[in-house]
Amino acid sequence: MAETGASPLPPTPPARSPLARAEHFVWLTARVLEQRRFAYHFLGGGADAVETALAAYRNEDEGYGHALEPDLRGPVSQPLHTGHALRVLDSIGRCGGQRVERVCRYLTAVSTQDGALPAIHPSQRGYPAAPFVPIMDNPPSELLSTGPVVGLLHHNEVWHAWLFRATDFCWQAVESLDKSHPYEIEAAVAFLDYAPDRPRAEAAADRIGRLVREQRLAALDPDRPEEFPVAPGYAPGERHFAHDYAKTPDSLARAWFTDEEMARSLDFLASEQQEDGGWPIRWRQWAPGTALEARPIVTIEALRTLRAYGMPIA
Repeated sequence: MAETGASPLPPTPPARSPLARAEHFVWLTARVLEQRRFAYHFLGGGADAVETALAAYRNEDEGYGHALEPDLRGPVSQPLHTGHALRVLDSIGRCGGQRVERVCRYLTAVSTQDGALPAIHPSQRGYPAAPFVPIMDNPPSELLSTGPVVGLLHHNEVWHAWLFRATDFCWQAVESLDKSHPYEIEAAVAFLDYAPDRPRAEAAADRIGRLVREQRLAALDPDRPEEFPVAPGYAPGERHFAHDYAKTPDSLARAWFTDEEMARSLDFLASEQQEDGGWPIRWRQWAPGTALEARPIVTIEALRTLRAYGMPIA
């Protein structure tokens, strides 16, 4: 064959697993915390390294800040940051002891009169924040921020005076849900999955599952998204799927969906991995840096969900 002077094409690389592609994405783009979390969950890394990375976000008031939750910028502690920190600690088996007792003191200090947590504490004012999280002087109690925190504390058998009031708030909020939206439903599930009164939790979850189907809050067929409306105020195309509610097979939300619906949802989740190895975010992107920081978080959770259901990732 005559030489043309052009460089030869590189050999086609071997097919890479979803996990290998995600690992490349994490090393390329993620913060140290997400690098440590990825190593812990998928590469045999240690919990101490995750905890050390997380400690950089902790403040003197024992809350967490410094944009741990990427859509809230600035150094100040916030309930959403602190809930994120508890999820990380829970995932590595470290959500307990004096550390969490101190976190509960922070939660007590920022809770509303009924013992619940606001989504955004007024201390956020003056620092950048996503436009879809309004800052108020007297913010209302929110299941969105309270439910996941209370659920995790019960999961880890943490007992604190604040938790009793916050649990009462969650029961009242969950059992009065009527017209709702996906993120509020996710928060309800996060509470119900670990609420100590199991018969009551199962009854509440059964009612909410019917509500989800009646209000079409889960896109049951990813191939026909137009049949499932986007909630008011959400980004275009910001739909939720069965796997968003039932993140593990043990979740009470798993009973809301048939095996076929769950399989379609998981296949869709697996197909969402992008060319760079990461998963996309579906909510509104308002700043380049926040989207870049959020994608490794979403990628780790996607892999954990797929693995929990026995889907091939390695």
